[in-house]
Amino acid sequence: MSLILYAHPFSSYCQKVLTALYENATPFEWRALSPQTPEAMRELTELWPIKRFPVLVDNGRSVIEASVIIEYLGLYHPGPVRLIPEDPRAALEVRFLDRFFDNYVSTPQQKIVFDCMRADGEHDPHGVADARAMLDTSYAWLDRLMGKREWAAGDAFTLADCGAAPFLFYADWTHRIDERYANVIAYRKRLLARPSFARAVDEARPYRAFFPPGAPDRD
Repeated sequence: MSLILYAHPFSSYCQKVLTALYENATPFEWRALSPQTPEAMRELTELWPIKRFPVLVDNGRSVIEASVIIEYLGLYHPGPVRLIPEDPRAALEVRFLDRFFDNYVSTPQQKIVFDCMRADGEHDPHGVADARAMLDTSYAWLDRLMGKREWAAGDAFTLADCGAAPFLFYADWTHRIDERYANVIAYRKRLLARPSFARAVDEARPYRAFFPPGAPDRD
């Protein structure tokens, strides 16, 4: 098997890539990263000293960063589901929305989570307040966008939805999506019902107790 994925099932960025792999039933070897598998982390560190994951290895070639991995898969291991449109204008919209979910949903969500992990006296309440405000702004913008769309970029499931799925999943746990944003809530439900992402969610269930703010008893 040529593809090896270094990943943890509870990581949102790993779930982003897993969703893409599952969409196309792309075969790969999973090198799970955990305290129980120190050799996998040593291998990852040799491949990418920054120690961020996921990392994909294809016959000795390392591919780094979730969005780049998904684009790489489309170029070198394409499947029936095209996650980057062939039309360059449509592809630009997908890439923009991918960046939106990364920068304005995932980044503030992780700011709140990481603050929960800080020791007493080291918290950043101002930064957390800014992150929550950013999420509210992002939810409101996305709600307007999703009023007439099934998926992020239109009618087709794309790279943007691969990112939206785990990022909105955890964002709602961290900073609940207000009921005013019915289109976002409905979109999140569609993502959770997508078999590729549902599989990633199920694989991560054993790790929910480790979610720093506390995982809600839902989803």
